[in-house]
Amino acid sequence: MADTAASDTGQVAAVAPREMARSQSQGQVVWQQFRKHQLAVLGGLILTIMYIGAAFAPFISPYGLSEYSTTQITRYQPPTRVYFRDPVTGAIGRPFVYGSKRVVNTETFETDFTEDRSVKFSVHFLVRRPELPYRILGIIPSDWHLFGVDAPAKIFVMGTDGLGRDMFTRIWYGAQISMTIGVVSAWLAFLLGLIFGGAAGFYSGWVDNLIMRVAEVISSIPILFLLIALTAFLPRDLDPILVFYGLVLMLGFISWDGIARTVRSQILALREVDYVQAANALGASESRIIARHMLPNTASYLIVSLSLAIPGYILFESGLSFLGRGIREPYSSWGLLLNDVTEGGFASFIFRPWVLAPGFFIVLTILCWNFLGDGLRDAFDPKKRQ
Repeated sequence: MADTAASDTGQVAAVAPREMARSQSQGQVVWQQFRKHQLAVLGGLILTIMYIGAAFAPFISPYGLSEYSTTQITRYQPPTRVYFRDPVTGAIGRPFVYGSKRVVNTETFETDFTEDRSVKFSVHFLVRRPELPYRILGIIPSDWHLFGVDAPAKIFVMGTDGLGRDMFTRIWYGAQISMTIGVVSAWLAFLLGLIFGGAAGFYSGWVDNLIMRVAEVISSIPILFLLIALTAFLPRDLDPILVFYGLVLMLGFISWDGIARTVRSQILALREVDYVQAANALGASESRIIARHMLPNTASYLIVSLSLAIPGYILFESGLSFLGRGIREPYSSWGLLLNDVTEGGFASFIFRPWVLAPGFFIVLTILCWNFLGDGLRDAFDPKKRQ
């Protein structure tokens, strides 16, 4: 009797962990699996920091988007070196920078900037600039900035561009455009893909044929070529904000075809399953069957595909802006900032490599989105769960 009781206790103890595992929701299981993908977690963390930085770009940036001086020329000034150790006592204290002097290099005829060590300027945090107000998230007025330096000195963390504007400031303002276009365009394309793909798979017949023929026409044209052709119709004097909205709509409307095909194939398979047939027999409307019983079963695929598609939209926007067909001055995007590289040619790599910084942010963002997409794919795929 004792042995039987002990055996029953052991069986209960063995079954309990399995029951606890089975009691977890789908979201909990996915989250546990996602956390095991270290690169995906790191990518998600970096993207979170970058999107927060883009949202608060006016606060992070010490200068305005198009702010530059006509008297104190800082064209292609290299990154300002920040010192933390006092040159006399050697003690670590408040960070400071030295002034700068412009000197023409007689060998290369390039303008060099040297430090003027006769005077130093302190770096301050949480600085107010009433002459440079902004709105936090476009709502709350403010004139506070994360850091600044005593006048008349300037602090350029990532150097300046061809007009002497702060690259650090323009990169964070550019992140607002480049990163937002990627997300919004991807959501628009997926929304259209869900609608058209769901309708094609559920109704079949002439609806399916019409939607799939349109999708084939769109997919047969190279997207970059089509975007360049479409942006050519935008007037050169068009408001840059309208150009931004136009790019979002173009990217979304010409890239839904692949999503629609995949959703259509999944809907065709789901249309024959028992619970869909039961809902149809009970008199559920077609829209309810699609919205409540079919499309939710494609959610895992759509979440993964969305995270993997966003980098492509960021690249498209960057390419268009780099070619002069995207975002225009006075606004900024990472692709537009890379235009400064073409002005100096190979000299940009030798004498002013800091103008390549927007390219680093493009690569970093795309890598992080790809890592995040890989982690989500492994987390949602039962065959790859550990």
